[in-house]
Amino acid sequence: MSEFRKLSHTFYASPQVTPGEISEAAAMGIALVVNNRPDGEAPDQPPGAEIEAAARAAGMDYLAIPVGSAGFSEPLVEQLQQALAGAAGPVLGFCRSGTRSTLLWSLAQARSGEDPEEIAEAAAEVGYDVAPVRPAMDMLAARARG
Repeated sequence: MSEFRKLSHTFYASPQVTPGEISEAAAMGIALVVNNRPDGEAPDQPPGAEIEAAARAAGMDYLAIPVGSAGFSEPLVEQLQQALAGAAGPVLGFCRSGTRSTLLWSLAQARSGEDPEEIAEAAAEVGYDVAPVRPAMDMLAARARG
């Protein structure tokens, strides 16, 4: 059973998924799988190409936006923001624990002008803490609102 955590009606975060869990995501109506984990981060990690093949075989789109040790950058945030805007349905983001996916989603939402407090509450409801990126969320949201 997967650990897909619903952050909004259009985004789920998850710890590492396996090719076998992709069919569960497809059955939920997921349209896009976003891999936020760099390949080779851990020896037991399924290669991104296997997840991509399973997603495409299930009729879903796939996008890799790896967040490595350098952390979050605005181009990564923009990539996810554009992917969310262009997705044909709900999106599933995953990494080792789901935290990087949640933080990147939080930044993308803030960059789109969403309320950082509401974003933080949505993340907290499913067990994630956005405190590490909250100042950046506030800045991005303020900039989006002009």
